[in-house]
Amino acid sequence: MVIDDAAPPSRAASLTLVGGELALDFANTSSGRGWREHQEHLRSCGDIVDWAARARVLSPDEADGLREATRADPDLGRGLFDAALALREDVYALSSEIAAGRAAPPEHTERLTQTHAHFLARAQLAPVGGHFAWNWSTKNAPIEAVLGRISLSALTILLQADLTRIKQCPGDKCGWLFLDATKNKSRRWCEMEICGNRAKQKRFGAKARGA
Repeated sequence: MVIDDAAPPSRAASLTLVGGELALDFANTSSGRGWREHQEHLRSCGDIVDWAARARVLSPDEADGLREATRADPDLGRGLFDAALALREDVYALSSEIAAGRAAPPEHTERLTQTHAHFLARAQLAPVGGHFAWNWSTKNAPIEAVLGRISLSALTILLQADLTRIKQCPGDKCGWLFLDATKNKSRRWCEMEICGNRAKQKRFGAKARGA
């Protein structure tokens, strides 16, 4: 990936999590796709670890340990970075097509299935509260520990969610994805306070110019 030195700093460690599902929040680490103002927030393996800590995929101690591990082993960092972006693009391609009312691209469905199977082979079942969950060790399976829960979230959406609730924000230079949890499926914007208000201001400005 070519990084634009003039681009604003990455907000991977502080991005608002509005997707309603971990996988959709991960897809939203790239915003404004197709626009000149496109913002890429995952520019290094460090950004990926920062976002994983922000989304509580990793604990603070796990994140610190993984940062040290990737500094000590550049190949691990490159592997995490490449695998993360590949997974994100599969999640985005599937979710954006479904949000548009189109069929899910089979090549991305197949790749997501294969990716998750690979991650799951490195997981262990562990008791969590009153149930069990898949768990990955950052020491024994660092890449899978970051991305396994994201691929699991993506498959859970496809297998269990009402797919008509997957939506894409129509806001200017946005395109973020989210799962609409409103009773009547009325949510339109990723954040009403940002994209919704911008749209209102744009309409008011157009009316004023017309008047």
